[in-house]
Amino acid sequence: MAENHTTATNVTVPYSTGESKITDATIAEMRELAARYPVGRSALLPMLHLVQSVEGRVTPEGIEACADVLGQTRAEVSAVATFYTMYKRRPVGDYHVGVCTNTLCAVMGGDLIFERLKGHLDVGNDETTEDGKITLEHLECNAACDYAPVMMVNWEFFDDMTPESATQLVDDLRDGTEVKSPRGATICTWKEAERVLAGFPDGRADEGPTGGKATLAGLRLARERNWTAPASNHAGSAPEPQQTVSPEAAAGPRPEDQPGRESGTGSPATPDSRKED
Repeated sequence: MAENHTTATNVTVPYSTGESKITDATIAEMRELAARYPVGRSALLPMLHLVQSVEGRVTPEGIEACADVLGQTRAEVSAVATFYTMYKRRPVGDYHVGVCTNTLCAVMGGDLIFERLKGHLDVGNDETTEDGKITLEHLECNAACDYAPVMMVNWEFFDDMTPESATQLVDDLRDGTEVKSPRGATICTWKEAERVLAGFPDGRADEGPTGGKATLAGLRLARERNWTAPASNHAGSAPEPQQTVSPEAAAGPRPEDQPGRESGTGSPATPDSRKED
């Protein structure tokens, strides 16, 4: 097993510092997590978050503690810790800033935001600023395409971002200014967020709205057109056929609902005009 990790900035980070912050109290909380599941090893994911909340990353000592509590080998725990990108082997700053660079966010400006932040913070991907405040990472998807381009700070959403608003956001974080997610809680530190993910709530789960206009667009459209879901049948037999859409909706899409068709130009393809590949 390698003794050290080298970052993209050629700063060597000891694989193990020999100064673990995992205490008897941490071990007790690991056992508490394991007891929440019918099979203790199901608690491994939250236990690794707990390790990060204490150590700031997944350390060899953290892996060993998880393995001992769950009766697994270090190799088994390491296999999980190295599979998921949410578990970090290098120290994370006070604020983990993730910029979505997947298809939709990239098209809407995510790539520009990421490049701007790299230059503004003078770091590369998965690197931390010299003051230890910000760790920057590009993410494949934040699962919030309705608000693209999207960023996350310690896994809280920031919607409809621009290069300018992104730089202001990281400046506020570095300056100690209180920052609130538009669809979540006030931003806490990375370690505090990891403790919540481990399964120890901070009482702020309902702080701030969780949805918005874009998220609810489908619901509004369904109500306007009288769309309903089929009734469930718990008896096991097939439900009776029923009309689940309005006559207007059943007639097909309206031109104004189709991108590029608002002006009325063009004509829909007919069976005769379609060509098979």
